[in-house]
Amino acid sequence: MSGVQFDPASIRELAKILRETDLTEIELVEKDSRIRVARQVTVQAVATVPAAAPAAAAAPVAAPAAADAAPDAAHPGTITSPMVGVAYLAPEPGAAPFVTVGSRVAQGQTLLLIEAMKTFNQIRAPKSGTVTRILIESGSPVEYGEPLLVVE
Repeated sequence: MSGVQFDPASIRELAKILRETDLTEIELVEKDSRIRVARQVTVQAVATVPAAAPAAAAAPVAAPAAADAAPDAAHPGTITSPMVGVAYLAPEPGAAPFVTVGSRVAQGQTLLLIEAMKTFNQIRAPKSGTVTRILIESGSPVEYGEPLLVVE
């Protein structure tokens, strides 16, 4: 890979996607070449203590959301994103979604699209089954390995 030349316009396009989607890292792999663009984000922590609300009251609200996400990621039927991009549940705006919760899918059927570098990539069902959960919203940015939906 040391002799591979990358098009600066491609690198700029990846950087543009990072800015537009608020992602911190994006990687593109094609045959024997790989481009990875990352940006460093500085987060400034500000501590505020509300006078009327105890801190313990806020903790239980966040815990169930984190607990719900963990089982989906570990579920054997979870389909994860193979790339960084923007996920779309329908082929075009206003069209019916490829699948909904309860849909029966066949192996190889298109479940959703992920747009990366102005290319729409079909994400297909790795097995036949029923869609039991959709874990993303159409038009939302997704990271590599992020759980997208569950097929049982």
